[in-house]
Amino acid sequence: MTGGSDSGARLLIVGPPGAGKGTQAVRIAESYGIPAISTGDIFRANVKDETPLGVQVKAILDAGDYVPDSLTNELISDRLSQPDAAEGFLLDGYPRTADQVVFLDELLASKGEALSAVVQLVADRDEIVERLRKRALDQGRSDDTEDAIRHRQDVYLRETGPLIATYAERGLVLEVDGLGAIDVVADRIDAALSSRDIRPTAAA
Repeated sequence: MTGGSDSGARLLIVGPPGAGKGTQAVRIAESYGIPAISTGDIFRANVKDETPLGVQVKAILDAGDYVPDSLTNELISDRLSQPDAAEGFLLDGYPRTADQVVFLDELLASKGEALSAVVQLVADRDEIVERLRKRALDQGRSDDTEDAIRHRQDVYLRETGPLIATYAERGLVLEVDGLGAIDVVADRIDAALSSRDIRPTAAA
């Protein structure tokens, strides 16, 4: 069985900027008893703790370069080997490239595991732009223009489109409407995961 709470839920969450992905990731982690693992958080934690990997990441970022796949993969491999991820995890922000997809496949296969599902938050682009524009105005962020917001949406589509297609071919993608109240969206996610026999730990 792919992933009831007994065998652990191994999930990815993807969604455009402004779709509330971070908020839902935290809630899923709490409900399903798995760690939410964000590549950004991993980078920051390693840099802060000055681990050998963190020192490498800091030098790359300080130079204004992108962290290469090899280093990102190493950080993810290290994080997924930690005890709290033994029974499942929720990845946010990884994988981002085709090579990272292959690495994750091989990493999980080496442990006799596989992804349970990919939660894809979908939302009308114009509504997201409007939501983010209002937030920027409320927070006094004049640099967050409509053009800048639309550019981030384009980057998201360009980066994640091929990855979502890959996982869709495997039948792993669960599309969830990301617009609406946080609890409403959370209920939609639970219903989608339940259709794959993946349930909150409280209901196990």
